[in-house]
Amino acid sequence: KILEKLKELGIDKNTFVFFTSDNGAATYRGASGGDNGPFLCGKETTYEGGMREPGIAWWPGSIPAGTITHQLGNIMDLFTTSLTLAGVKPPQDRIIDGIDLSPVLLDQTAPIIDRPIWYYRGNEMMAVRVGAYKAHYWMWTEFGNDPLKFTFCRGQYIQNVTVHDQINNTEQPILFNVNRDPGEKYIVNPKSKEYKTAMAIIDPIVKAHKEALEPGVPSLNYCDTAVQNWAPPGCEELNYCLPVPESNPKLCVWDH
Repeated sequence: KILEKLKELGIDKNTFVFFTSDNGAATYRGASGGDNGPFLCGKETTYEGGMREPGIAWWPGSIPAGTITHQLGNIMDLFTTSLTLAGVKPPQDRIIDGIDLSPVLLDQTAPIIDRPIWYYRGNEMMAVRVGAYKAHYWMWTEFGNDPLKFTFCRGQYIQNVTVHDQINNTEQPILFNVNRDPGEKYIVNPKSKEYKTAMAIIDPIVKAHKEALEPGVPSLNYCDTAVQNWAPPGCEELNYCLPVPESNPKLCVWDH
């Protein structure tokens, strides 16, 4: 309906639209939470099922329909990209994490931008992807007592990968080639030449990232369950309205 309205208003060729999501399907909600296909686990994890989402760009006359790019991107890139498309320079007085994706969106012959993708949970860097490889520095799915039951990884169990305890692998990260193994099922052997070659590239990137990192205080660092969408419009028809709890804002506490 939104795209049709843009066409009706005659501004479709002057409007950049991007469709994505902030996380993968909420597998802990069962069938109603969606499905992440071949990807491991779901929302609230740093496996591919929790972090990899669709990215669909739409701009008639500027972005050719049906084209595909293998560029790695994240939601933070939309800030920098949108500024560029609007002819505005990003702020120069602070570090901007997102990059400008417009070259690969507008020109199908443009080279892929070589950049890492960081996977954070709270303040801890859990994993990083560089090219085809994803290195897990921490493993954690969720708390629980049943070693084979994972709410966030519905029906999925991979030894030494889906784990209930927070496992520190920073000395020897768990490595996957997510191009050939997007489901993160087959660990690259740490003794192999492939592992050593990949980590020789990844380790310096992680070291430089942590040395240059300037932790900030989130502007929305207060948690209040009352502000969640307990009774959205239309919930009556689905018989799924929930009572709104009393407001009780407090500083958020992260597990890491």
